[in-house]
Amino acid sequence: MLPSLFIAHGSPMLAIENNEYTQFLNQLGQTLPRPKAIVLFTAHWESHTQKVSEVDQYSMIYDFGGFDQALNSIQYPAKGNLEIASEIEALFSKSGIPFQVETRRGLDHGAWVVLRLLYPNADIPVIAMSVNQDLPPEEHYKIGKALSALRANDVLVIGSGGTVHNLRVLNWRDNGATDQWALEFDDWLAHHVQNWDLPSLFKYETLAPNAVNAVPPYGKEHFIPLFYAMGAADDNQTATLLHRSFRYGSLSHSVWQFG
Repeated sequence: MLPSLFIAHGSPMLAIENNEYTQFLNQLGQTLPRPKAIVLFTAHWESHTQKVSEVDQYSMIYDFGGFDQALNSIQYPAKGNLEIASEIEALFSKSGIPFQVETRRGLDHGAWVVLRLLYPNADIPVIAMSVNQDLPPEEHYKIGKALSALRANDVLVIGSGGTVHNLRVLNWRDNGATDQWALEFDDWLAHHVQNWDLPSLFKYETLAPNAVNAVPPYGKEHFIPLFYAMGAADDNQTATLLHRSFRYGSLSHSVWQFG
């Protein structure tokens, strides 16, 4: 059975950089069992109702500005899988989770940066999924849990976001130092994730140190993919931190494996 993953997609520049984190993701894609398809919740697709992509061939979305123009010429010609999309919709219906079908939207950088580093040949079908930061963490977990059966059918579930993601406090000069407050939050998170302490995790906003800086009210969409990925491994509640590093003072590059 495949695990589920939470992967920080960091800055769009990762798509053209060669560093410790990009090398790790390259290697991870080579060491994981090859999935039949990938279901990916991306922080850069927000909706008030869960969206499920029914797309034959994805277009590219370059949803950023101010970065190297080379990023705007990157192609990742991923295909969808209508059969697995229909299976997802059946699982949601069975669990009483409202959803809508999306037939036109392309892949945003929260999806294609991660996918391109893991599987550069774009030869694994993708079902893109939206996130809804209006829901409480319990509901995000429930949505992921509804998809746990997919893992037994060689489908890889990924949540793409960032555990510490506050663009307003980043140090773009990046002198290599990590802000203490970011470490304190991420250490708290790691402890409770590894212990699968859902009651504490669901109340992270009030219990975790520096939560308002790490997950600002306007930036929850990057944090909540963690709960989708955890929920997808509810039947095997084990968590392993595969990688953690920081850039720009506080932007986390973390990869969690669940199940």
